[in-house]
Amino acid sequence: CRTRQPHRPQGPRPRPRSGHFRMSGASVPPVALRRLTLAGARDAGFAGQAAALLRQLVAAGAALGWVEPPPPGEVADFLAETAAADERGDACLVAAWAGTELAGLGNWRRYPRPTHRVNGDVQKLAVASGQQGRGVGRLLISELIASAAAAGVETLTVDFRGDNERAARLYSSVGFTEYGRLPGFVAFGPARYDRVMYSLDLRSDAAGSR
Repeated sequence: CRTRQPHRPQGPRPRPRSGHFRMSGASVPPVALRRLTLAGARDAGFAGQAAALLRQLVAAGAALGWVEPPPPGEVADFLAETAAADERGDACLVAAWAGTELAGLGNWRRYPRPTHRVNGDVQKLAVASGQQGRGVGRLLISELIASAAAAGVETLTVDFRGDNERAARLYSSVGFTEYGRLPGFVAFGPARYDRVMYSLDLRSDAAGSR
């Protein structure tokens, strides 16, 4: 991936990262990305939309780390903690917007153990059901990769449920490779799924080969 300096917008207006899409013959708003500051993450309007998005996805069975839809307060705490870590250079929180609608969000965060802090983990990557199939997930993960590289992260990891074929295709398409799999490790009610672990080497030699 290309290493570039992280962009922090000066105002509340998100920056466009792609042009207009057309779906079913109608023009739809362009998708724009915004890297969240602590103030932005604490904004009640954003936190409310983020909670609604995550709750709807989890209720539909999405594997985002919750078995039940998370309480809005828990989502607000997660957003604020991640944005605060971003200000220390230890994380990145990015939101995607289609007009005034929150289309998706994602984040990475450094590992807490001192010997692992040179590496980061993609904790969340969520796209609203009505925005799936528009390339929003690819925009988000590409921005997360670029910000991690700019922050000096050496290896970026991500794990997901074994039945999530869409995630496997997305991460593979941007250079992640599988480094491990734990059969039947993830419990969702009576069902059991593999935990699949992918990684992406962001060190200069590896990044230059992509």
